[in-house]
Amino acid sequence: MKLHEYEAKEIFKEYGIDVPKGFVTSNKIEKIEGPVVIKAQVLVGGRGKAGGVVFAHTVEEANRKIEKLLNSSIKGEKVEKVLVEEKLPVKKEYYLAIVVDRVEKKPLILFSTEGGVDIEEVARRNPEKIVKYYVDPLREFLPYMARVMLKDHGLPSQEIVKIADVIYKMYKLFREMDATLVEINPLVVTEDGRVVAADGVIHLDEDAYFRQDYTRFEEYRKRENLPFAYVELDGDIGVIGNGAGLTLASMDIIKEYGGNPACFLDIGGGASEDVVKKALEKVLERENIRGVFINIMAGITRCDEVARGIVEVLKNHPDVKVSVRMMGTREEEGRKILRENGIPLEDSIEKAAKKLIEMLEE
Repeated sequence: MKLHEYEAKEIFKEYGIDVPKGFVTSNKIEKIEGPVVIKAQVLVGGRGKAGGVVFAHTVEEANRKIEKLLNSSIKGEKVEKVLVEEKLPVKKEYYLAIVVDRVEKKPLILFSTEGGVDIEEVARRNPEKIVKYYVDPLREFLPYMARVMLKDHGLPSQEIVKIADVIYKMYKLFREMDATLVEINPLVVTEDGRVVAADGVIHLDEDAYFRQDYTRFEEYRKRENLPFAYVELDGDIGVIGNGAGLTLASMDIIKEYGGNPACFLDIGGGASEDVVKKALEKVLERENIRGVFINIMAGITRCDEVARGIVEVLKNHPDVKVSVRMMGTREEEGRKILRENGIPLEDSIEKAAKKLIEMLEE
């Protein structure tokens, strides 16, 4: 589960990591104290390059830019909130992250003197500028370990102490909150010597719900109300199936034919017409969706219920390209409903996926 930046920074504050002064809003503001940075709160990467991060020096300028952001989408995700923060007097920028290395089966701390840019680009151009430190998950991580990690990389001694303190607190957060990723990019050293998390990314382990209280987080609250399993991805083709294995196979076949899945959506067994409608509407919320692939193997699910749900939604989205493969209970009734409404239907997963890609390439 991904957290929004404002939520990540609230957690940083709880763990004693310094963050810029700021607030979240969905409306115009009345005043600011000096220049500000305004950031769209969306769960996509590359937000800055896509126009989701802007600067303002007056309230009037800030409100114009807030209104523009709130009426926009960033990489297909509608902007519903913005974070307004003080503009920091930046002296240096670093990169800092903790991830799970699934090959080594250990947490991995990453640090780079090149912050504020894509870490993938740094790794490609200057891999020697990325410091890697594996943490033994069976031992306590102590502050001196963070200082040792930093000491041979040209940092001033006073910065080593401050950045090591951030690393120690980040790892404590990482362990206690069952995170899979904690990232600060950039970690800023200001002109007056503050070490501040200018940005924040936290991903939490969904399998830890049973021992964590995630109800305060926006994405968790949204997910609780969904009658299906939904995971958002970076592509532009929605994928809907019934059953996790079938949905994953559907994603694979879309990739095989040159498409890029925008989501994993499993409506589960016995889904009603209403659940199918909500599922398809959820996929079509994103403005970058070019097409939808629906793959149903009906047992306790009924094909006629699925078909009616599809038809109801597409009445309001007549231009969306949809391809369906549907077999099982009340199959003939479901096929008849789709045929009467001009919705492409195939009898194999390969044919349905190929048909969708062909429609999108026309």
